[in-house]
Amino acid sequence: MTLTSSKPVAGTRPDARAWIPVSLAVFAAAWGGNEFTPLLVMYRRGGDLSDVAVDALLFTYVLGIVPALLIGGPLSDRLGRRPLMLPAPIFAALGSVLLALGPHSLALLSVGRVCSGVALGLSMAVGGSWLAEISAHNGAGRATGARRAAMSLTAGFGVGAGVAGVLAQWGPWPTALPYAVNIALAAAALGWLRQSPETRERQTSPGRLIDDLKIPGVAHRRFLLVVLPLAPWVFGAAASAYAVIPALMSTRTAGAPIAFASLCCVLGLAAGFAIQTFGRRIDDPNGVRAVVSALVVVAIGMGLAALAAQLLTVWMALVAAVVLGCGYGMAMMAGLLEVQRLAGPHNLAGLTAVFYSVTYLGFAVPAILAWISETYTSVTYPMMFGFGVVAALGCLLVVVAGHRADRRAATALTA
Repeated sequence: MTLTSSKPVAGTRPDARAWIPVSLAVFAAAWGGNEFTPLLVMYRRGGDLSDVAVDALLFTYVLGIVPALLIGGPLSDRLGRRPLMLPAPIFAALGSVLLALGPHSLALLSVGRVCSGVALGLSMAVGGSWLAEISAHNGAGRATGARRAAMSLTAGFGVGAGVAGVLAQWGPWPTALPYAVNIALAAAALGWLRQSPETRERQTSPGRLIDDLKIPGVAHRRFLLVVLPLAPWVFGAAASAYAVIPALMSTRTAGAPIAFASLCCVLGLAAGFAIQTFGRRIDDPNGVRAVVSALVVVAIGMGLAALAAQLLTVWMALVAAVVLGCGYGMAMMAGLLEVQRLAGPHNLAGLTAVFYSVTYLGFAVPAILAWISETYTSVTYPMMFGFGVVAALGCLLVVVAGHRADRRAATALTA
């Protein structure tokens, strides 16, 4: 196998703004992935789909995300970042088209969500690595690239949800217009993306793809015991903030339920976006301070969500959404920084893909809670969120123990 560097290929020059088109493409894909979320209330009120089916649609796009992450990352290491990133805006636009065409069709909604997931998966694995490499080449550093990737995703999630919620609540054609905006944005991103420099040369003798799918670092003790216990809480916290809480509050926000769902989403993601700017200050490369901080915030958020589910007051619901959003942002940043430290130049995209794949398991939370609520009527949402507090603290203990074990092993190797 021919090894390649992660520098722009011959004929390209450093450009301090070269990361912006990639960031826009990631932003457009994240917009497409989350524009559906505040509309969950609209689909529930339409009466064509059950609550469990609607919440399952939130998770359905994971079926597109995970394969795109796990295959797209290693493929981009072989073929280059641009060939694997260019399809992302196309899939984002296609997903929005299908969602707009099928407001009453579970099949069309499902396929549309899968397409949105493919776009987002490619953006997270390939786009994130591309941003890291462009930033490193331009002197900003890989950590800056990780922050740009995380903030592009969070901004896309938040703005997409906010605009979609407002258009669906007060605009014409509520089941179509919110998606039209993303189609236009994805088209613009596709045209501009070609201007960003390639940072990964196409391998001339790449060998077998199956060998590239065996990602070094996945079995590393620190990845297993520090990164993986944190990962599901990234979107577990986010989904609780902007899917579960608005659904519980629908009877108290009957005048504008879609707008309230959008507000929960925007506030939660804005909090997650803002806290990421402090992520590097909290982070300690030799410890687990950022990871522990993230899990503590998630546990507090779960406790506040239990209280919001009990009180069913607007202000408490918004507070819980904000704190859960902070947990999402801290967990995303802490996890990405851990992956950056563990990965080498030739497995960055692959290891990032595995991390993101596990984070998206958190989107199963709303569907699981809805199923438990319907199947076991004695189990209430305050009880389930209370269990979330215990589970987050349990993961915190695993992280601390895993860090200590990793330090002991490192000390033994250097002794």
